Amino acid sequence: MQSYLTTAVAALAAAAVALFLVEVVHRLTRRFGRRSQLLTELTDHAHRPFQVAGTVLAVQFAVRFSTGYAVGEHWRQLLLHLLVLGVIATAAWLVASLLVVVEDTALARFRVDVPDNRHARRVRTQVVMLRRLTIAVIVILTVGVMLMTFPSVRGIGAGVLTSAGVVGVVAALAAQSLLGNVFAGLQLAFSDAVRLDDVVVVEGEWGRIEELTLSYVVVQIWDDRRLILPTSYFTSKPFQNWTRTEAAVLGTAEFDVDWAVPVQAMREELRRLVEGTELWDGRVCVLQVTDATGGTVRVRALVSAADAGSLWDLRCLVREHLVAWIRDNRPTAMPRMRTELGDASSNLPWQWVQPRRPVRRPGGTEAPDDARVFGGSDDGDARSEAFVGPDETSSASLRP
Repeated sequence: MQSYLTTAVAALAAAAVALFLVEVVHRLTRRFGRRSQLLTELTDHAHRPFQVAGTVLAVQFAVRFSTGYAVGEHWRQLLLHLLVLGVIATAAWLVASLLVVVEDTALARFRVDVPDNRHARRVRTQVVMLRRLTIAVIVILTVGVMLMTFPSVRGIGAGVLTSAGVVGVVAALAAQSLLGNVFAGLQLAFSDAVRLDDVVVVEGEWGRIEELTLSYVVVQIWDDRRLILPTSYFTSKPFQNWTRTEAAVLGTAEFDVDWAVPVQAMREELRRLVEGTELWDGRVCVLQVTDATGGTVRVRALVSAADAGSLWDLRCLVREHLVAWIRDNRPTAMPRMRTELGDASSNLPWQWVQPRRPVRRPGGTEAPDDARVFGGSDDGDARSEAFVGPDETSSASLRP
């Protein structure tokens, strides 16, 4: 009985000493690491696992050295085995916590609450994927090490290794879809094809990448729905990424109006509108007639914004304002159907009207800057160099 009491006292004393030492290290780290982001994260996140791991390890050593009187006893072997399992589990918890602290420290250096956060979102995506992968690997290794502490498991280890090839083939066939998604998730994380907070159009839905794991991707749609897709979808099917190179994007608002529309006056009204709103980033404001068939002409307003959300609101604002402007100030430009009535000889009134000669623009006059997409500004010149029309390509290929 006295031996058992000595073992209990030794275990309690070892636990108390371990807790005291961990607390001293914790306070010293907190005091001297106020200016260090890494030490601050360590004191906040790694204190508890360090405390538990140190206590279990101290108790394990105390029990081992204070139970020499019970060598060979079943209860001693069972107790030491349980303590070894506890040491392995808590050590794995401590290692995972340290890795999470390092990853959080790396993420803290990259801010995502700034307009141009493409690089920060890329790093965040890769770090999050690595965190999930490392935690999964640590858990698998921990379970494997804990199982190897059982003599029966070690005894069948040789048989398992000899049949590993067959088991691997069967497992690969059974988990082909799962493994494909895992490798697709790693490919997405390091290929920079899609990142967290990227604005995408997928399956006809416009949304933002909310979560990216090794097996699936969660897209937050603009109306707060969630579209969950396997990661292999983004490596096998096309999708639109609006913010892959930068957050600033271009958007259009199109109008079908009558041939009597005053294009220049409409262009000036668009310029006046965007210059008075904070949604416009000041890069692009262009109005052009892109089609003129049938009884209407199509006018397209091209505007730019700092991010996809601002662009959506700006496009809606442009539509609402120009529709009201045409209705209130240029009602003759509203789309309408024309009908001409002739006499029995099919003579039409316009045949007796002397046709007016068209007003020619002076040879030296150029289109204003806000009437051109490819030119007129630095941004337009950059687009003209990046995009070549089919006519230019075909004509260049036919030149001698």
